Amino acid sequence: MSLLFVGIDPDTGKTNSPTVWVDQERREFVFQGWDLDEATLAEAAGFEAPGHAVGIPDGESVVRIPASMVHMIREACDVLDSPDVR
Repeated sequence: MSLLFVGIDPDTGKTNSPTVWVDQERREFVFQGWDLDEATLAEAAGFEAPGHAVGIPDGESVVRIPASMVHMIREACDVLDSPDVR
C-alpha cells in the first residue's frame, strides 16, 4: 500500500487525530475519524438507499470527519484526479 499523508485536523490538538490519506495504488481515500455516538450510528445503520441493503455491511465503518478538514479532503481529491497517480 502506498499511503500519501494529506493532513490531520488542525483543531484537535495533540490528543485526537482525524486524518486524511490517499491510497495511491488503489486510488482510494483513507479516513480516520471519530466513532459515532449510538444515535448517529443507529440513524446511519437504518438509512435506506434504493437498490442497497439497509445497514452497515461487515467490513465497512462510518466515521465522523470534522468540517475543518474540508480543504484536506479537496487536496486528496486533487491527488486522485492527478494523472501522476496510477
